[in-house]
Amino acid sequence: MGNAFKTALLLTALTLLLLAIGRAFGGQNGMFIALALAVVMNFVSYFYSDKIALAMYRAQPATREQLPRVYAIVERLAQKMSIPLPKIYVLPTDSPNAFATGRNPQHASVAVTNGILQLLNDEEMEGVLAHELGHVNNRDILISSVAATIAGAITMLASMGRWAMIFGGYGNDRDRRDGGGITALLMLIIAPIAATLIQLAVSRSREYQADATGAHVTGNPYALASALQKIDAYARRVPLQANPSTAHLFIIQPFLGMNAGMFANLFSTHPPIAKRIERLTGRPADYMQ
Repeated sequence: MGNAFKTALLLTALTLLLLAIGRAFGGQNGMFIALALAVVMNFVSYFYSDKIALAMYRAQPATREQLPRVYAIVERLAQKMSIPLPKIYVLPTDSPNAFATGRNPQHASVAVTNGILQLLNDEEMEGVLAHELGHVNNRDILISSVAATIAGAITMLASMGRWAMIFGGYGNDRDRRDGGGITALLMLIIAPIAATLIQLAVSRSREYQADATGAHVTGNPYALASALQKIDAYARRVPLQANPSTAHLFIIQPFLGMNAGMFANLFSTHPPIAKRIERLTGRPADYMQ
C-alpha cells in the first residue's frame, strides 16, 4: 500500500508540474492545453506503449519451437504467479538485455535479446524472466509508461517555451513587469530536470521491487544476482543502442558504456547494479564470482 501511495504521489507531482509549466507560458489557457496534452498522451501510452516499444527495437514474435527453454521457464513462472502467459519476443541484438511491456497482465509481452539467450544459463535466465514477470504482476509497465509520457510532455513544452522566448513569442510587457518572464525562465531550467528525477524515482523503486519479486518466486536470489553481474559486464562491451524514452523498461540500464560518474548516475533509470546485487544477496557485489 505504501508503494502504491508513493507511485500515485509521484505521478500526481508530474501532472502538477506539467500544468504549472503550461500556466507559466500561457496562463489559464496554457494550463488547459497542457492538461489536454497529458490526457491525449496518457491515452496513447495506455493502449499503444507496448506496440511502440516492440516496434522500436524490431522485436520479432517467437514460437515455442524457436525458444523452448524460454517458453518452459515463462510458463512455469506465470503459473506460480497466477498470471496469463505473456507473448514472447526476441530482439535482434547481441547486447544482453530483456524487458516487459503491456498495460496489464492480460496484455503483456516479454522480450529478450539474442545476446541474453547466449549468455545466461537456465537458472540465471529464470531469475531474469521472474524479474520481468514481476513487473507484469506488479503492473509497473503501465505506471512507467504514463510517467515517461508525462515527463516527455513536460520536456517538450519546456522546449517549445524556450523557442517562443528566443523569438519573442512569450507573454507581453505586463507579464515581464510582473515577473512572468522570470517564472517562465525558471520553468525552462527546472521543469525538465524535475520531471526526469520524478520519473526516475518511480523507475528505480520498481526495479528493486521486481528484483525482490523475482528472487521470491524462484527462491534463488543468487541466480538473479549472477545474471545481473554477467549482463552488466557484457553490456559494457556491447552496449544496447536504446531510445532514452524506453530505457526504464530494460532489466539493466542501456548505454552503460556512456554512463560514468556521479552526475550520470543521478539521471540513471536504474539503481546501480552493485546495490541491486547487495540487496538480493545481503553481501557486497564484489563477493560474487
